[in-house]
Amino acid sequence: MTTQSIDPAARKLWLAAIKPPMYSVAIMPMVVGSAIAYAETGQFNSGIFALFMLAAVLILAWENLSNDVFDSDTGIDVNKAHSVVNLTRNRRLVFTLANLCLGLGIAGILAIALIQQDPTVLVLILLCCGLGYLYQGPPFRLGYQGLGEVLCFFSFGPLAMGAAYYSQTQGWSWASQLAGIIVGLTTTLVLFCSHFHQVEDDLAAGKRSPIVRLGTKRGAALIPWTCGVVFAIAMLALITGVFPLWTALVFASLSSAWRLSRHVTRFHDQPARVFNAKFFAIGFHFWSGVLLSLGFWLSTWVGV
Repeated sequence: MTTQSIDPAARKLWLAAIKPPMYSVAIMPMVVGSAIAYAETGQFNSGIFALFMLAAVLILAWENLSNDVFDSDTGIDVNKAHSVVNLTRNRRLVFTLANLCLGLGIAGILAIALIQQDPTVLVLILLCCGLGYLYQGPPFRLGYQGLGEVLCFFSFGPLAMGAAYYSQTQGWSWASQLAGIIVGLTTTLVLFCSHFHQVEDDLAAGKRSPIVRLGTKRGAALIPWTCGVVFAIAMLALITGVFPLWTALVFASLSSAWRLSRHVTRFHDQPARVFNAKFFAIGFHFWSGVLLSLGFWLSTWVGV
């Protein structure tokens, strides 16, 4: 009997196409928002949390898959070996799977709305999905006009955080919105850093990404300032008492911010070296979000 092993090169391409680390941007608003809800109200519904997490992952899968489909239409992904459309050579199948993920994700959010007899979370997530379509979908393609980062900030930041917090409390909170700004900025950095290595392809397809508009050097110079804004907001929230003292743990993610800034500053104009900048950004996004959440959880146990 013989067995067939998967080609390591093909496995690597599929992992790059699926982008497992990227799904932290889907789950982090739920993790942070639910931690704040528990710290402020003592409420945590694990069933709602799990359903929301699954729905968020499915919706992000829709966004990633449909982005590959729409980018294949413009030709911008012609040199992108790990595009799902290029790997499968079946645009229709990928588009069908994308819409299936969207339908299942929205069904999960609808279930939450029906359980709670409150449409607010559904409305917020539909708004996030609308912004996601404006980013990538025809005829809008606002990402091609350099507006993707703005749309990303709102959909993965204040809106998603507000929805996560509301799903647990049916209420609002200043802490959740300040945390939403933090998570929105770190998520936006992930998208921003994904442009450095593909300037030539973006220019050829007429995509005016922020890096195309600014140039790689000026774009790289913005990253440490953006990281600084994240920590300045956290410090302001601590000083004013909006965040509990334990959330100072977020400053332990300074090392991730430094590694990201150093990497992009050094290699901003070297596509072969800077292509993985988005993974440095994901590291900063992940650790800042986890540490912020841990700070809120610890505040409920220690009372500070």
